[in-house]
Amino acid sequence: MDSAHQVDSLIVAARKAQSIIADYNQDQIDTMVRAMAWAIYKYEHAKELAEIAVFDTGLGNVEDKITKNRRKTFGTLCDLLDASTVGVIEENAENAIITFAKPVGVVGTLTPSTNPAATPANHALMAIKGGNAIIICPSPAGLNTANRLKRYFDDALRSIDAPVDIVQIVNGPINFDKATYLMSKVDLAIVTGDQTNVKRGYQSGTPCIGVGKGNVPVIIDNSANFEDAATKIALSKTFDNATSCSSENSVILLEESYHDAIEALKNAGGYYASPEEVSRIERILFDNGNVNREAVGKSIEVLFELFELGKPQDGTKFILVDQSKIGKDFPLSGEKLSLVMSVYRANNFSEAVSIVQDILNYEGLGHSVGVHTHNFENSRILAEKTKVARVLVNQAHTFGNGGGFDNALPFSLTMGCGTWAGNSISENLNISHFINKTVLVSVFEKQTLSENDAFGSFFEPKELENNVNS
Repeated sequence: MDSAHQVDSLIVAARKAQSIIADYNQDQIDTMVRAMAWAIYKYEHAKELAEIAVFDTGLGNVEDKITKNRRKTFGTLCDLLDASTVGVIEENAENAIITFAKPVGVVGTLTPSTNPAATPANHALMAIKGGNAIIICPSPAGLNTANRLKRYFDDALRSIDAPVDIVQIVNGPINFDKATYLMSKVDLAIVTGDQTNVKRGYQSGTPCIGVGKGNVPVIIDNSANFEDAATKIALSKTFDNATSCSSENSVILLEESYHDAIEALKNAGGYYASPEEVSRIERILFDNGNVNREAVGKSIEVLFELFELGKPQDGTKFILVDQSKIGKDFPLSGEKLSLVMSVYRANNFSEAVSIVQDILNYEGLGHSVGVHTHNFENSRILAEKTKVARVLVNQAHTFGNGGGFDNALPFSLTMGCGTWAGNSISENLNISHFINKTVLVSVFEKQTLSENDAFGSFFEPKELENNVNS
């Protein structure tokens, strides 16, 4: 069976399954979402998914993937149970508008090797909450993980007599032709990961939500608690061996507090590379601007051997590399997907903000930045001056950027980066993107401005005889 026939058969099955749940009420939909979420959150399932993912992709580590699978699933479930997605979801008597939610249809999603369980699970929960069917196209290396995820979903759905074809996986072998055809046939395409796939999604002719490239720069200013900032940065940078697009890739330190901040980062597990080591790391980590796959998502022990740094001392968790320039000729200023973090020095906060924007202009435009500070005005300046969708303050970026239990961002593994990165959204993917809305609009007495107030100094009273309201 060729790629087109395989995908067509999946879509037929998806539409049939969606027709079965078309009359489900909110409680029935929520029961499906709860059952599917538990199928991933259950420890032995989260563990098995993590083990398959690490074995097949060679990226990240099992313990952190277990945490990611469970944390993202629980957070997403909590977000979704707060939302209404069936029937009337809002009545605004003041404006005489009633809003109805409707499914978008069959969702097709392309998911990356870095999160072969957590990302499709996140998408599936949101799609089903909206009353949709979903077809997941994993990366080739993530196919086994996706198939195991499907088995868990099937068991959960059968246990509540729901149609198992509401969630489907594209059959192997996975290739560009199959992925491209899927995107052209579904009602909504969600593309996370490789930027080539994102571009294909937007060119498919199907409404598409894609993401931009991550390359997170973070400022530590003079007012910060250096120990707290370094601890959070280390936890975030090292989580799942830096496979997250929200992982810190650069830290910008101010001249006045540079040495204190560096010492805090060293104490948190940073290895400060010498200039000679930095040159070697850059040469080995990048090949014609592309990150060496042997370094992506690998442990600190593997990196020390790869970079010829000897053996890491106890407590060493990541590598700090001094940088002063940014751009294509200086690849360490870009996304590294590894336990390597660039360090920049700024004379003042204003210069630090400029460095941040320069980094984003090279890679990561629209994604996110962070700042560790006790001067809230500095965080406002950073938000006002940079072209990003998210600015996190005093947070471990990997944990906060995709939604946290201590911030208001929705839990997601798909971060829109706005038109800055050629994306259709500039927010975290969330349930609002998985429903259509119908508004029932009745007549009401609308209060409008007078022409004088509306036009201000441009208004000429002689035009009264042509009053638009006459």
